[in-house]
Amino acid sequence: MSKIHAVITGVGGYVPDYILDNHELSKMMDTNDEWITTRVGIKERRILKKKHAGTSYMAAKAILDLFAKTGTKPEEID
Repeated sequence: MSKIHAVITGVGGYVPDYILDNHELSKMMDTNDEWITTRVGIKERRILKKKHAGTSYMAAKAILDLFAKTGTKPEEID
């Protein structure tokens, strides 16, 4: 039996443009930036606002970024 060899040749990523920071979040809830940061450690979160889009949309965007960075074409992948 032959071994299968794989190698990571690049990394791509995608994050939505909209940033929900603690200041904006504190306007929606009875809290503040300091309370959130000290308890959770989060300062901001990215929110995907595109209708009918989810993780598959973000994954496709990350793959396009990876292809662009590595100069790879989809048909070159096994």
